[in-house]
Amino acid sequence: MIEVKNLSKRYGQNIALDNISFTVEEGTVVGFLGPNGAGKSTTMNIITGYLSASSGVVTVGGYNTLDNPNEVKRLIGYMPEMPPLYPDMTVREYLNFMYDLKKVTLPRQKHINEICALVRIGNVYDRLIGNLSKGYKQRVGLAQALLGNPPVLILDEPTVGLDPKQIIEMRNLIHNLGKKHTIILSSHILPEIQAVCERIIVVNQGALVADGTQEELAHSLSSENKLLVRLAGPEAEIRSALKTMKSVAGVESHGEKETGVYEFAVEAKGAADLRRDLFHLAAKRDWPILSLRSTDLSLEEVFLRLTSADYRKGRAALKEAMKGGKTA
Repeated sequence: MIEVKNLSKRYGQNIALDNISFTVEEGTVVGFLGPNGAGKSTTMNIITGYLSASSGVVTVGGYNTLDNPNEVKRLIGYMPEMPPLYPDMTVREYLNFMYDLKKVTLPRQKHINEICALVRIGNVYDRLIGNLSKGYKQRVGLAQALLGNPPVLILDEPTVGLDPKQIIEMRNLIHNLGKKHTIILSSHILPEIQAVCERIIVVNQGALVADGTQEELAHSLSSENKLLVRLAGPEAEIRSALKTMKSVAGVESHGEKETGVYEFAVEAKGAADLRRDLFHLAAKRDWPILSLRSTDLSLEEVFLRLTSADYRKGRAALKEAMKGGKTA
């Protein structure tokens, strides 16, 4: 649905984007991550046609953003971090104005009512936008992006200003929208990206440094394949039994964590998945499993590793580690 090839953007001597390429398949939700000034907003503005590129090509739905800008804009609903709202308009006036501006052909009132119900702004429909809370303004901004039911949604920090309950509602909404739309979601709230995105793209200093699922990125940055398990039973017997499992490379005891409960770090051979064998062993020996988790890097750890060091060194290390995965 979206294809970015060798995209660069320069402002004089400053390089905002440095030859980045990626694709976004139809019907997927992609998280777009990077520190402030990394080039996220520049990329999104070029995709939507708000900015022109210094070099490179962007196509949306087969249309080139330079050759067919109007066709591309009809395919995209864009919600920038600061939605373009008119504080002296009511929500009703604003959505009707945007409906006309976008030349939407769907039944006006029915379509607007459906969007208002979807983003839950019906109760402020006749209020001035300038008097709304930050959270409601964000919802109105999302509503205008949904006008015309575009197949592509580009959302820049959509949950800024929302309270915890509203953030959960927005996540659920984005998840549901992902069933019918292709979505690029930029956010500094990493749990939000983790909760709704199928794939993650990371940019740093204008370069694309990683592209893949969280699991792929975590494995590319750490060769460990370990499980931390807490078992109730005799420590020495458990350690000995774990070592006999055919796919286990090593076992380390972390000692007693609760009365009669011991924690072990169990390292697998290669990419082996130990969970089922571990469950069967514990069930056979009547050793209750009280907790089990992977030691894979969290999304926060992945993000910090990819963006803290010099990005060129990070890209080289990632290419070496991923072996067939997606890299810049």
